[in-house]
Amino acid sequence: MRLALLFPGQGTHTPGFLGRLPAHPAVDLTLSEARDTLGDEALRLDSAAALESTAAVQLTTVIAGVAVARALAAEGCEPDAVAGLSVGAFTAAVVSGVLTFPQALGLVKLRGEAMAQAVPHGHGMTAILGLSERDARALIARVTVRAPLYLASVNGPSEVVVSGAEAALELAAAEAHAAGAAARRLRLTIPSHCPLMAGVSERLRTALQGVTLRAPRALYVSNTRARAAREARAVAEDLIANVSHTVRWHDSVTLLFELGCRCFIETPPGAVLSNLVRDSFPEARAVALEEVPLATAAALAARRR
Repeated sequence: MRLALLFPGQGTHTPGFLGRLPAHPAVDLTLSEARDTLGDEALRLDSAAALESTAAVQLTTVIAGVAVARALAAEGCEPDAVAGLSVGAFTAAVVSGVLTFPQALGLVKLRGEAMAQAVPHGHGMTAILGLSERDARALIARVTVRAPLYLASVNGPSEVVVSGAEAALELAAAEAHAAGAAARRLRLTIPSHCPLMAGVSERLRTALQGVTLRAPRALYVSNTRARAAREARAVAEDLIANVSHTVRWHDSVTLLFELGCRCFIETPPGAVLSNLVRDSFPEARAVALEEVPLATAAALAARRR
């Protein structure tokens, strides 16, 4: 049975979480490499003050994911497949061998800073629970008559995320409640995965033109198309597009399941992605390293294979 590593996006960070990563030489080496690439600021990126910055949140996400994936590999758990939500796609690109870790850190720093500059204050994202994608699109159409609202991510059969300005998000929450669904505002101040981020995609495209890419050694599943990207250029296109297009996360996990993945391990921070797997595919085993020791996850992967 195949092993898939899942890499989260932003939204579940807590101060000091890099210091709570598993104790392992591979983790220590990764943190050292991050410091060599970013300077001493890498040691402070997970402080409460730093995590107010989108760039810091995204950088720490990639650092944590790469560190834990390397630790798992050192324990004999090389993944058959990788998938990352939003900025987690850059982590997946490193773990699959398409990008080097320093390359990814440079691109993610650019991404985070460009996203922070892309729109004025007063934007964000809201999760809607209890509506299908079809019903969510109908809700978006009703709201957009009054204020532009965008489908940012399809996380599950009845869980979506929408992006837009404050007025649109308030209207979306009211519409969701009227339809019997729940709406939860995310801890994000940027409307990711929608056309408002098109300029960020173009900056990433320009930056990636000067980056040497390698073919993926593990199956990489794209955010935007929920398809296997078997060539380096296809991975790059996904990294460029995912910030300004809808993320098809549920479809991505469905593809992994159809391709034989039955063991899913989610890297820190959080346990959102592993919970989504358990909800949709109860016959699979999904764990989050935020909740179980590294040795337990490694043993689980070994048994499942």
